[in-house]
Amino acid sequence: MTTLNSTARLTGLAYLGLAISGMLGFLLVRQQLYVPGDAVATTANLVGNEVLARLGIAVDLTVVLTQALAALWFFKLFRRVDAFAAGAIAAFGLVNAVVILVAAVFSATALDVALGGTAPAGDQAATAQLLYELTDASWNLGGMFFGLWLIPMGWLAWRSGYLPRSLGWVLMVGGVGYILSTYVIYLAPGLADSSSALTVPATVGELWMVGHLLWKGVGPATDTTTPTQAVSSPRPS
Repeated sequence: MTTLNSTARLTGLAYLGLAISGMLGFLLVRQQLYVPGDAVATTANLVGNEVLARLGIAVDLTVVLTQALAALWFFKLFRRVDAFAAGAIAAFGLVNAVVILVAAVFSATALDVALGGTAPAGDQAATAQLLYELTDASWNLGGMFFGLWLIPMGWLAWRSGYLPRSLGWVLMVGGVGYILSTYVIYLAPGLADSSSALTVPATVGELWMVGHLLWKGVGPATDTTTPTQAVSSPRPS
């Protein structure tokens, strides 16, 4: 159990890094730089806040790093419970990391263009805006894979017996909410702003998971066998 708890706390540490860097990137950086539908304002923000823009790129890279590490540590934590589901967490988490890496490439290129790099027809503002819109689209579509990684995570939390089963349900509901919110963004653009409500269970579940792994680790596994499985075969006479 000591080794398992060490794995749990390293997993929680990586997940905490993912949560912090993700919130910093969205709340501190993107909202101050990207102005939807206003190429001139976005470019002016990039030029006038170069340090902040570079910090945003570094934060996005931290998201990529911590997402990849969390994916691998979750696999190690749960592989003995169900190798296929643990592999699903790792696979979807790593795909999401690649999507965010692509978003970081777009935002880094937007900054280069805004600061005087080459741009088609010399229209730096329009090109920088397009690149930031691609960044935004990458983050939105990445929500699909983030939802997909929460579902097996929740199932394994429920199945393992050494994490609260209610936590597993919250994570699975949150994963479905993330997937639905991705569809809402593109199928019902008028409801895009309210679609964030669908991700609330995911946020609750993630914070709960991080806190539990770091504070309590994992408890002893409870018996998850069904009564039928528990019945032993009769001994030969």
